Amino acid sequence: MLFNCRQQPVYAYTGGKAFDAGKPCIVFIHGAQNDHSVWILQSRYLAHHGHAVLALDLPGHGRSAGPALESIEAMADWVLEVLTTLQVPKAVLVGHSMGSLIALEAASRSPAQVSAIALLGTAYPMKVSDALLKACAEDEGAAFDLINRFSHSSLSHLPGSPGPGFSVFWQGRRLMERQIPGVLLKDFVACNGYQGGDKAAAAVRCPTLLLLGENDAMTPPRAAQGLREALQPALGQALTQVVIPGCGHALMGERPDDTLNALKVFLARLS
Repeated sequence: MLFNCRQQPVYAYTGGKAFDAGKPCIVFIHGAQNDHSVWILQSRYLAHHGHAVLALDLPGHGRSAGPALESIEAMADWVLEVLTTLQVPKAVLVGHSMGSLIALEAASRSPAQVSAIALLGTAYPMKVSDALLKACAEDEGAAFDLINRFSHSSLSHLPGSPGPGFSVFWQGRRLMERQIPGVLLKDFVACNGYQGGDKAAAAVRCPTLLLLGENDAMTPPRAAQGLREALQPALGQALTQVVIPGCGHALMGERPDDTLNALKVFLARLS
């Protein structure tokens, strides 16, 4: 689905169903150098089971016009503006990696528009190594390789090559190659520079899911401990954590069924 926000074309995948703002809405927010396609399996299922789905391409990513936004705060404001533009009264925000920070910030900024958040492959602070930032600036191809090696729990065995002619590693790399040059550096600088996580977490009052990969080398489960501790006092039992065994950072592609099942259980509790 194409629509305009801030006088720029925006693309959102709606799961093969016409978007209906009157249904319970779920907004999927991708991570750095990604686009809506990382959510295809989860978004399509939920769109065919009673939900209105928006798997967004952030500005400057995928089919959405640029330029890419340069801070987590700016991206959160943009997501909230999308909800207003499409007349969505309230939505569940599901974010992966950089997208998890966007969802967190958006929930803290506009609780009236956000009914719940699911933070996948999350961490705070979400610091990026100097070596990776240097690769993003000087050799994006090398950065793509580094990211995809660290984003999956295995490259030589399942799920690295789950079938002949198929590779999770190369699939992830091809996705990154589709994005506009320079976007990756902007995304990582935004993650690296985000300092509002503690304040945002303390302000969140909606049900929250932390969905983590046991073998995540990019944002290991221990890196979410501070965020969990910041969320816990106000949320209590409204805060849930699920760790998918043997899974890396790219949860949605590496363990799609486990990721979907965790989201289904979380959404069922909301209703």
